[in-house]
Amino acid sequence: MNILDKIIAQKKLEVAQRKAVVSTAELEKEYFFSKETLSLKQFILDPNKTGIIAEFKRKSPSKGVINQQATVEEVTMAYSQYGASGLSVLTDESFFGGTLNDLTLATINEIPILRKDFMIDDYQLVEAKAFGAEVILLIAACLSPLQVKQMASTAKSLGLEVLLEIHNQAELEHICPEIDLVGVNNRNLKNFEVSIDISLQLIQQIPPDKIAVAESGINNVNTILTLQQAGFKGFLIGEHFMKEANPSIAFADFVKQLKQAQNAG
Repeated sequence: MNILDKIIAQKKLEVAQRKAVVSTAELEKEYFFSKETLSLKQFILDPNKTGIIAEFKRKSPSKGVINQQATVEEVTMAYSQYGASGLSVLTDESFFGGTLNDLTLATINEIPILRKDFMIDDYQLVEAKAFGAEVILLIAACLSPLQVKQMASTAKSLGLEVLLEIHNQAELEHICPEIDLVGVNNRNLKNFEVSIDISLQLIQQIPPDKIAVAESGINNVNTILTLQQAGFKGFLIGEHFMKEANPSIAFADFVKQLKQAQNAG
């Protein structure tokens, strides 16, 4: 059993437990459920933003503890202040040390929030909206094309945008009209090896009406410039900032370097 299989097995247990405690009807009464959502697509295409979806995560299965000191409020405020196009907040607790409450804490910023988790059930989509997310992630590696289409349709009915994550040629089949953004994960979810060549190989086959987002393995501004030239509009970056003692300063410095490189080009 690989890491992804273990995560999904655990996720099924967790979702069943949460359903037994809080009903969908109760989630629908939460403040954020009826609140109008922001569009990640619009924020990524905004020329005044960086295209970066900056991530908050405390740990990962491959790296262990990344940062246990930084707070959601401090880090996401800095991300927002220095030009992030969106926030990605890990809500998986067992493997990534996140919580649904982290989503709500990040809503202090007027910027779209992605619930980063392993979505296997429509219940999690309602949860995402109820706790303040505007975008949900669907991972092709753990869903069939039909499941992606059905869950994406449900998400759209809730007013959520959908980021589909793929990481190989076969998973291009999961792209459907209900998807807003297609992310190419440069990290193999089965062995956690990273290579941006995956993004460069798949970008040509992503439909032009879908915003292409490169995920993982982006740790310098030259990589972003290379990916931009290839056609990517969005860049999901997390570990690179979170592994620093002060992720806020790390992000501000990165954006400054990026703007200098873009102006020089």
